[in-house]
Amino acid sequence: MVSKKREFNLTTLKPLLAKNRSWATLRRQRHPQYFRKHTQGQQPHSLWIGCSDSRVPAEVLTGSSPGELFVHRNIANMVVADDDNFMSVLQYALEYLRVSRIVLCGHYGCGGVQAAVNLPATGLSHEDSALSRRITALRQSLSPHIAAAQNSEADENTRQNQLVEANVLAQFAHLIACEPVQKAWRDGIELDVFGCVYDLHTGHLKELIHHHARVQETSP
Repeated sequence: MVSKKREFNLTTLKPLLAKNRSWATLRRQRHPQYFRKHTQGQQPHSLWIGCSDSRVPAEVLTGSSPGELFVHRNIANMVVADDDNFMSVLQYALEYLRVSRIVLCGHYGCGGVQAAVNLPATGLSHEDSALSRRITALRQSLSPHIAAAQNSEADENTRQNQLVEANVLAQFAHLIACEPVQKAWRDGIELDVFGCVYDLHTGHLKELIHHHARVQETSP
């Protein structure tokens, strides 16, 4: 039984391993020092906070190379101050990696937002699970916008897009209120925070909001 399971795992992983080898070979052929330059550490310019959706890979849609983005992804790109996973990423990015930009990115067609809208009618509402707690928190955060959408005369697609944008703005407000961000600004660190949405149909990013705190100049 163990050997069969091991054989199955190796078989399903083979396509990924083959693509990895091909990618690594191509990188070395084009740039012989491609991998060596990354072994000395990382200096990303940005922290990317995005959705875990497989269609929204940060490096791919921004054309970034390894070493440029420090990435945290979760369902519906949520900012949760009591989530040690999220907060440790945020603190590390700001205090140790010294990123100069944070990009919070949602996307149209977000399943997490849709799940929050449909929560009362699904079995998830009766679960005691991590997923249920997160979707419940997301619904609470979007509650006024969900009510407004239900009373809107806009078509369904427009309403869903508006809720995605409302979620980005809500999570953005949580983000700039987080202590690591506030501390960076108090310390006079140049830090730009952006809220964006990604369009699956066009592949384009759209900026919804931007907050910047300039370094305060000291008097001579």
